[in-house]
Amino acid sequence: QVQLVESGGGLVQAGGSLRLSCAASGRTFSIYTMGWFRQAPGKEREFVAAISASGGNSDYANSVRGRFTISRDNAKNTVYLQMNSLKPEDTAVYYCALAGLWTSRLHDYDLWGQGTQVTVSS
Repeated sequence: QVQLVESGGGLVQAGGSLRLSCAASGRTFSIYTMGWFRQAPGKEREFVAAISASGGNSDYANSVRGRFTISRDNAKNTVYLQMNSLKPEDTAVYYCALAGLWTSRLHDYDLWGQGTQVTVSS
């Protein structure tokens, strides 16, 4: 059974930091683009960050660029999202996802985790 399992969410004050992790099993992790997306209540799911299979390329939404860093450890089948200088508007359920091509488009990702809640208090 192929799975993506996120962890690391929680409640943090504005200006604080969190690191999300996403562990993959059941596939050859190192050949896939990995992405992070988020969905706030009443809003559509949106792109946050993506990292290429080798880790050599990354892309970020403008709203998180300079504050968030995506990374991956292919030996551990895990992708990370380091989130610094968090803002209340970063509050959302965060999902990791897997794609077979280099992309930031939500609909190109064909495997999703269950999500982890991030809440930033003001």
